[in-house]
Amino acid sequence: MKVTFVAQGAPAAAMPRLVVRVVEQGKLPHGLETAVADAARASRFSGKLGQVFESFSGGGSDLRRNVLVGIGEPTAEGRLAAFEQAGAAVTARYLASGETGAAYDLGGSTITAAEAAALVLGTVLRGWRYDVYRTRLAEERKATLAEVTVVGAPAGAEAAWASEAAVVAGVSFARELVTEPANIIYPESFVERCRRLEALGVEITVLDKAAMTALGMGSLLGVSQGSVREPRILAMRWKGADAEKPTAFVGKGVTFDTGGISIKPAAGMEDMKWDMGGAAAVAGAMLALATRKAKADVVGICGLVENMPDGAAQRPGDVVTSMSGQTIEVINTDAEGRLVLCDAITWTQKEFAPATIVDLATLTGAMIISLGHEHGGVFSNDDALADALLAAGKTSGDKLWRFPLGAAYDKLIDSPIADMKNIGPRYGGSITAAQFIQRFVDKGVAWAHCDIAGMVWADKPGATWDKGATGFGVRLLDRYVRDVLEG
Repeated sequence: MKVTFVAQGAPAAAMPRLVVRVVEQGKLPHGLETAVADAARASRFSGKLGQVFESFSGGGSDLRRNVLVGIGEPTAEGRLAAFEQAGAAVTARYLASGETGAAYDLGGSTITAAEAAALVLGTVLRGWRYDVYRTRLAEERKATLAEVTVVGAPAGAEAAWASEAAVVAGVSFARELVTEPANIIYPESFVERCRRLEALGVEITVLDKAAMTALGMGSLLGVSQGSVREPRILAMRWKGADAEKPTAFVGKGVTFDTGGISIKPAAGMEDMKWDMGGAAAVAGAMLALATRKAKADVVGICGLVENMPDGAAQRPGDVVTSMSGQTIEVINTDAEGRLVLCDAITWTQKEFAPATIVDLATLTGAMIISLGHEHGGVFSNDDALADALLAAGKTSGDKLWRFPLGAAYDKLIDSPIADMKNIGPRYGGSITAAQFIQRFVDKGVAWAHCDIAGMVWADKPGATWDKGATGFGVRLLDRYVRDVLEG
């Protein structure tokens, strides 16, 4: 969606006929035409968050659609989120309306540059659609809204939007990767999609099956051995600043997960194309950071495999040796994400020696049972890191909730014949998964694990997304970099 900023008083002929004004709850804008104000009141429009009112004026070539959108009664803490949701509400209403453009009239308002940028951010994010494979989409369902014009924005708004536009690019890329079917996005093609980052200055390193075999990545390779799609590890390095040690983001990239020999039920298995949502978030975040030239040293790692059942697939009861040398008894082949992450994290530490690691993974169904689709879970060995991620989640809207770690949980994955099992008992499933990953984190490395199983895909529209891929995790990581690494 194209975004243009113009000064107040621009020629009316150059403006879209759809004109939007932002309204705080109970405060209709000064200068509003009496007829419009009366109609709004008669329609019980009060400016509640996301509430939209429309009226018409003029006729013929002078026809105008006059829209009011509410931001509610936002607190100082929640003002940006309110503007973001208001912009998204406008898009949800008019994306397929036949209108090709919309104008926000901010002239004479007290809206700040950051609030104006948030308004546009919500508008553009909610407009993301992926209709590549639709050949019979009804005309009235086709997206038409393609341009947003901001009139009379405060000083600095356009610069603020430029930074947010980079985040939109990252979220859109993550959504694209998650949305594509597994016959289109698999380990090799995922890597090729990410090659676009090289043009932005991102250094890309790829490990193929032979390289991983030589490194002793028996845990990751065990997951992939039932598939004809070869695994890959993708490393994306953005060095926007000199740092003693980089920060690493590691994503689980199971491009399709049947469960392997411990096969999943058929109903709903098509959803498992999004089991690479953690890797997609990492790739999207790296695109955002490189696009806005973030002043930070960050490496993004994606462990990419496909988990399939065939005659070569690993079996429940098999023992594999990870790159770290630790052995794992594979009790359930559907607990595969942790088997991918452990080798990816070990390699990340040996190759890049990061001070901090944050991993993102659609790891456990237990997380959805715990938190539904409202928060991702976060586990950490470092309180400062956990607090920073929680704060970043609150600011960005990619919300997290912290869970415990502890020795009592750790004992639940001890194996009688190997160093550990890949799964514990039914209860505490998300915690034992995190305990498993923690065993591969080197001493002195600050680490956090984000279980985002309930967040990367939505069965119903949300504030800034339609049904489908949400792009969760991109804004979280970008905000963490802004707050912690860039200061």
